[in-house]
Amino acid sequence: MQKAKPLVSLDAIAFDTETTGLDTKQARVIQLGAVKLVHGRVDFDSHFQQLVNPGVPIPEQSSKIHGIYDTDIAQADNFTRVIEAFNRWREDAVLIGYASGFDLAVLKREHEIASIEWSAPRTLDVRYLVNIIAPNLPDFSLDTIASWLGVEVHDRHSALGDAIATAEIFSALIPQLREKGIRTLGEAERACKQMSQSTTDEVSLGWHELDQNDHTADSLTALQRIDSYPYRHRLRDLMTSPVLFVDASQSVRDVLNIIIENRSSAVFVRPDSTHTDTGIVTERDLLRTINAAGKDALEQPVHEIAQYPLFSLSADAFIYRAISRMKRYHFRHLGVHDARGNIIGALSARDLLRQRADHALVLGDEIDHAENAEAMAVVWGNIAVVASGLAKEGVEARDIAAVVSRELCALTRQACKISEAQMLEDGLGEAPCAYAILVLGSGGRGESLLAMDQDNAIIYARCDNNEDNWFAELGKRVSDILHIAGVPYCKGNIMASSPDWRQSVKHWKATISTWIKRQTPDDILNCDIFFDSVCVHGNCDLANEVLDYAFEIGAKSTTFIKLMSVNACKNKTPLGLFGRFRLVDGRMDLKIGGIMSIFSCARILAIRHHCRELSTPARLQAVLDKQHRMQSTFENLDQAHAIIFRCILTQQLIDLEKGVPLSNHVAPASLSTSERKQLKWALEQVPNVSNLLGDPLSSL
Repeated sequence: MQKAKPLVSLDAIAFDTETTGLDTKQARVIQLGAVKLVHGRVDFDSHFQQLVNPGVPIPEQSSKIHGIYDTDIAQADNFTRVIEAFNRWREDAVLIGYASGFDLAVLKREHEIASIEWSAPRTLDVRYLVNIIAPNLPDFSLDTIASWLGVEVHDRHSALGDAIATAEIFSALIPQLREKGIRTLGEAERACKQMSQSTTDEVSLGWHELDQNDHTADSLTALQRIDSYPYRHRLRDLMTSPVLFVDASQSVRDVLNIIIENRSSAVFVRPDSTHTDTGIVTERDLLRTINAAGKDALEQPVHEIAQYPLFSLSADAFIYRAISRMKRYHFRHLGVHDARGNIIGALSARDLLRQRADHALVLGDEIDHAENAEAMAVVWGNIAVVASGLAKEGVEARDIAAVVSRELCALTRQACKISEAQMLEDGLGEAPCAYAILVLGSGGRGESLLAMDQDNAIIYARCDNNEDNWFAELGKRVSDILHIAGVPYCKGNIMASSPDWRQSVKHWKATISTWIKRQTPDDILNCDIFFDSVCVHGNCDLANEVLDYAFEIGAKSTTFIKLMSVNACKNKTPLGLFGRFRLVDGRMDLKIGGIMSIFSCARILAIRHHCRELSTPARLQAVLDKQHRMQSTFENLDQAHAIIFRCILTQQLIDLEKGVPLSNHVAPASLSTSERKQLKWALEQVPNVSNLLGDPLSSL
C-alpha cells in the first residue's frame, strides 16, 4: 500500500551516476551520488557521493565531460564496496532519477560483473513527469527542465550535483503534478510507466525499464494488520456513565469517601466562580496530597488539588482517538462530552486495558498536532493504509468510512487552527466574531471513503463586510492547506473559500429559506449537502442554530420534500435486461446509480420525521423506530447500502495498488462471483426508495 503515499509526504532518494561512456553494454560506473528527499523536500545535509574504481581506463572524451580522470579513482573502492555502502544508506527508499533507465542499466551490468544479485529498485523518472506536465518544452535535457522550473544547477556532471538538481526538480514538480491529478506514488508510477511504454529509442539503446513492483516490504506494513476494535467502537460504547461529579468546595475527605464508596478511580469537579472549566481529581492526586500534608489535607477544598481543565473527547469519537490522546499526554482519565460539550461520561486507562496503544494507531492525535500542510499530508497519507488494514480484518466498509470521515473532520479542524495561527502571525488578527466551520456531504454523514474531496462551510455570528474579509481569507487558507494535505478542492466550489458557503447566521437562514422556497435544481443540491453537516471547530452553537432552522422549515415545506424526493428517485441503477450490468469502459458509477438514492432517501425521511441523526444507517433506523412499518424495505435498503459501499471500497483499494485515480466507478470484473451476485441484489433494491418516499413522481 506504499502506492497510496502522497508525493508531498514521500521520503525518497534522488540519484545519479557518472560512467566511462554512454554505451550500456560497455559503460562502467566511476561515481555514484545521491541526496535524500524528506516529505517531498530536499535534505541537502543528507547526501552520498563516492568515486568507484572500475578497473578499466576512463576514456579521455568522458573525462572532459565529468572531470574525473584515472588518477582520481586510482585509490577508490571497487563497485561492490560502494554499492554496499549506498544500499545501507538508502534503506530501500524509492529512487528518483533523470533518464534513469540508463543509470539502472549500467548498475545492473555492474551487479552482474561483481556477481551480486540484481533487484531493480523502485524508481520515478523526472523526465517522464515533466513530459506529462509540459510536453511542449523545446527539449527535455536536465538543463532545460531546471531552467523552466527555476532550479539552479551546481556542479553539473558530478553525480551529486546532478542528483541534487534532480531532487529539486522533483520537489518543484509536486504541486504541478497535484494539479494534473497525480497526487500519490502509485499515480506517478503509473504515469511514468505509460510514458516509458511510448518511448522506443531507449529500448534500442539498452536502457533499463523502470520497476514499479511493490517489493519494498512496505514501510507501513505494520499498519496492515491492526487491532480493529478501536476503529469499530466509539467512546459511548466503552465510557462509564453517569459521571461522578463533586462541588469544588467539597473537602478532600468527602471526595475520598465518594471514590471509595463508588469504587471509582476519579471524580470530576464542577466549575465554580474560580474555575470556569470542569476539573478532575484522581485517586493518585488524593494519595499524593495526603502523603505530603498528612491528615490536615483531608479538610482542604478539593478544588485546591484538582487538575484543570478536564480533557475530553466526543462520545462519537472512535476509541483509537482516546488511546492516542492518553498515550501522547500520559493521561489515565478522559472526559466524554456530547455534541453540545456537556460531560456525559468518563473513560479510564482501566477501560482501555484490553487495547494496545501501539504504532498501528497512527492517526489519533498526529493530525491534531500537525503544524503545517506538509505534516498533515504525512499523516493523511496513512489513511489508505489503515483502510486497507481494516478491510483485511473484515471491518464493514461503512465503519471504515466512519473512521475516514472522522479524520477528514479532524484534518479540517486542524487546517483551520493552522490558518488562524498563520493569520495572527501575518498581522491579520484574531477572528472578529464567533464562528463555526462545518464539514458537509459524505464527510458530515460519516460516509467518506478514499475518493473524497472538500465540502466545507463557515457560519459566523455577525454580517459586517470587513468581518467577511477575514473569514474569506480563513476559508481560502483552509482550502489550500487541505488541498496540499491530500484532500482536493471541490470541483463544485462547495468550500468556505466561496462567498456562497461563508455567511453570517442571519444570511445563512435567508439563504436556506431561499433554497427551500425557490426549489431550483441547484437549490435542491445545496440543501442535500447542507443537511449533511457537522460542526468540527469553533462555536458549534451557531451551527446548531442554523441547522435547527433548516430542519424546521424544511419539514414544513411539503413541496420541498416532494421535489427532494423526485431528485432522489431520478437516478437509474446500472442494471439492464436480465439483470446484466450496464458498463462504460468496463465500469459503472455506484454512487449515482447506487448509494445516492439510498442516502438521499434517508436524508429526506430524517427531515420529514425530525430525526437529527447523520449517517444513512442511523437515519433509516431512527425513522423505522418512529413509524413501525415497511420494516423489510428499510432493512433491505440498509443492507444494499452496506453491500454497495463494500464494492466501492474494494475497487478503490485495488485502484490504489495500480495507481489508478480513485473514484466511485467499479469494474464488476474485479469482484468475486459472490460479490457480483450480492451487488446485483443490492442494486435491485435501490428503486424501492420510492416506496418509502411515497412514490413522489405520481404526487406532483
